Amino acid sequence: MSTSTQTRSATHREPRRLHWGGLIKAAFLRLGPRSLARNPVMAVVGIGTLVCALYTGQATARGESLAFALAVTLVLLATVLFANGAEALAESRGKAHAGSLWATRGQLRASKLLKDDHEAMVAADTLRRGDRIRVVAGELIPADGEIVEGAGSINESAVTGESAPVLREAGTDSSGVSAGTQLLSDELIIEVRVGPGESLLDQMIALAEGAYRQKTPNELALTVLLGTLTLMFLIVVVTLVPMAEFVGITPSPVMLVALLVCLIPTTIGGLLPAIGIAGMKRAMRANLIAKSSKAVEIAGSIDTLLLDKTGTITLGDRRATEFAPCDKIALGRLRDVAYLCSLDDPTPEGRSIVSLARDQGAWPL
Repeated sequence: MSTSTQTRSATHREPRRLHWGGLIKAAFLRLGPRSLARNPVMAVVGIGTLVCALYTGQATARGESLAFALAVTLVLLATVLFANGAEALAESRGKAHAGSLWATRGQLRASKLLKDDHEAMVAADTLRRGDRIRVVAGELIPADGEIVEGAGSINESAVTGESAPVLREAGTDSSGVSAGTQLLSDELIIEVRVGPGESLLDQMIALAEGAYRQKTPNELALTVLLGTLTLMFLIVVVTLVPMAEFVGITPSPVMLVALLVCLIPTTIGGLLPAIGIAGMKRAMRANLIAKSSKAVEIAGSIDTLLLDKTGTITLGDRRATEFAPCDKIALGRLRDVAYLCSLDDPTPEGRSIVSLARDQGAWPL
């Protein structure tokens, strides 16, 4: 699995947007059965294109007029290529937007702690769940995990867009770290919590590229609806053949295919994948982290986002500055009780209470 991940990283490290030649090439490459099978509407149009092309060839061999058949074939082929090109263009833009993430992904290496109290520098792709790594100031965190020793200030702007550093410390609610973020101070021992290709950074890259994304609920519902409508109209067109023969008319296969394509929702089916991928790109452009396609869909209905979290303006290092007793409570008693209650508190708040109490005369234990 690590070899596959390394190959993908090398291949996509510097993605580029498709130019016209590349776009046309990508549209033709998606004419394969596997690509068309993902979209039932375009699969029907692709089969119709093939039927019309075969009929055009037969008409040419018999010396018949092929103007109408050739025109229908070219129109259907252009329809399929347009849908394929729209999807390829959306995916290429997503890959271009994920270029900085791939660059960060390729730089990740880790100082892995071995069982014999030694360390070995390894690639981030080789880390497994449960491994422990050492990260020092100035290094990138190579994998998602939990801090088990130490505390430090971390720059998470590459992943979250947060400009101010945040404080992460072992034994607190803020002990989780993400791959691709940078440790700015001190030293951390981190226990890896995810396997290769499962980090938040990998999920963001996959969503941005659109290659391995899951369809949103609305996309799934619309796909089922389009597939049902396509099947219904296909039955209608097929039943026209015996009905026409009953009255002595032999319908042309090209005419039946043209009628079917006009009846089924071809345009919606062709642009549906591109719309979904474009939603991923729009979310990332607004610095929104989407861990699923459903989250992107929900974000599309949000007009205003209010954030109430420490770290947006402050550094998240809260400190006690004053003991404020209630009525009939002596200041010294409040100080001593707060001091005793905070001795075993490992959080920055607890330590600041102990420090303030000692500064005001509390006796150390």
